[in-house]
Amino acid sequence: MTALICGSMAYDTVMVFEGRFRDHILPDRIHVLNVSFLAPSMRRNFGGCAGNIAHNLKLLGGEGLIMATVGHDFAPYAGWLERRGLPTTHVRVIEDAFTAQAYITTDLDNNQITAFHPGAMNYSHLNRVSQVIAGGSGVRLGIVAPDGRQGMLEHAEQFAAAGVPFIFDPGQGLPMFGGAELRDFIARAAWVAVNDYEGSLLSERTGWSLEQIAARVRALVVTRGEQGSWIFAHGRRHEIPVAPAAHVADPTGCGDAYRAGLLFGIARGLDWDTTGRIAALLAAIKIEHHGTQLHHCGADELSDRFRAAFGYAL
Repeated sequence: MTALICGSMAYDTVMVFEGRFRDHILPDRIHVLNVSFLAPSMRRNFGGCAGNIAHNLKLLGGEGLIMATVGHDFAPYAGWLERRGLPTTHVRVIEDAFTAQAYITTDLDNNQITAFHPGAMNYSHLNRVSQVIAGGSGVRLGIVAPDGRQGMLEHAEQFAAAGVPFIFDPGQGLPMFGGAELRDFIARAAWVAVNDYEGSLLSERTGWSLEQIAARVRALVVTRGEQGSWIFAHGRRHEIPVAPAAHVADPTGCGDAYRAGLLFGIARGLDWDTTGRIAALLAAIKIEHHGTQLHHCGADELSDRFRAAFGYAL
């Protein structure tokens, strides 16, 4: 079963400041802030929610198609995807825009200052779910991940109109929507996936508790960092433990890895306890590596680590 992955594609430029922001930002001078941080370490990663989810789904052996808008500078990223067997058939290039860019500076306390330029992401509504489905792509499942505001609204409508079940994953895009819009997303979605902070914000804006949101969809997934995750489905709350990681290198992109695990489990018709554990394991593998698409794992490694982490065979 092929999943259509609607979301952002971005370049992530990550710099490390070998000091602490608090030593250079004076609280009583915030109103005239003018600071510069020397960052001798820098790396540029291929990222964005759609790209990250597609990469992780591919690792599991799942099938995914990326639908996104990118800029005239996308060629290096396109080559990266091609080498990994991820088609760009439904990635639209906006010639007079840049691909979305995130500039992230991290200090020694792991505090981050990020500047984000959405660029071509703002044109995501130009892509249409119906065109992909009509093209004989075999899409039977979807996800609306963080993207341009109008694109997220329209893609949710289009999935629902086509009768294709999808995950609503608002992520960092959640603050763009009011309560009525979020209630409409939930009404159209088959599944909702948020982290614990986003879950609280979603409840506040919709006026619905987590249990009330869960009652309106097939499942509500709430990731909780080191405390594991909850999957509300069939009138109960499944407690999903974390999978042990050999070490923590970079948490960026762990949420996208988890969502790829959800898509894989849903496409395979797996039960929620197993689906959640696959998602948790993939997030653990991701956290052991820098970047959001630089981790790899074969079927044997996945199987061995799953058994070691959870005590039964995948």
